[in-house]
Amino acid sequence: MDAGTELEDHFRRVYAGNVEAILAYAVRRVEQPEDAADVVAEVFLVAWRRSRELPPDDEVRLWLYGVARRVLANHHRGGVRRERLGERLRQRLTAVTGGDPAGEVPERLAVRAALARLPQPDREVLMLTAWEGLQPREVAEVLGVSSAVVRTRLSRARARLRELAGDELTEPGHVLDVMTVPAPEEGR
Repeated sequence: MDAGTELEDHFRRVYAGNVEAILAYAVRRVEQPEDAADVVAEVFLVAWRRSRELPPDDEVRLWLYGVARRVLANHHRGGVRRERLGERLRQRLTAVTGGDPAGEVPERLAVRAALARLPQPDREVLMLTAWEGLQPREVAEVLGVSSAVVRTRLSRARARLRELAGDELTEPGHVLDVMTVPAPEEGR
């Protein structure tokens, strides 16, 4: 039996002998059971990566608990960061949308349906310009084409989008206005 096979066999024994205990440890320390599964997976990934350094069998469970403790600490810190980010994003969405966006839903649906009917290159140029706020030279860099190609596609795509969106959206520029959601200002 070669060294690689021995390491795999040892890891399998460590896993089989300890997975339930580590799972129980994690379940008692997280809010969602799915999170416990992620924690256990991470613990055994660390164990696999460090399989040459695993302590003897009678000490391995304590070592795994230590790894689980650190993984859980990272998980909880990540949860706090995710909550803070989520709250900032919710605040930005509220600031961007202002009030109730329900009144714009039919128009937005019409524009999205028209957008979906455009050829993919035209659609991408429009979305990078209107949604991401990129200038033609920036769009050209993203797409790997010249600025002239982008300007041509953009002009053609705007005209085709207005045509596809129909007559009910009659205000000049309105089709693109409905597509555009202003980017929030960065606050530090």
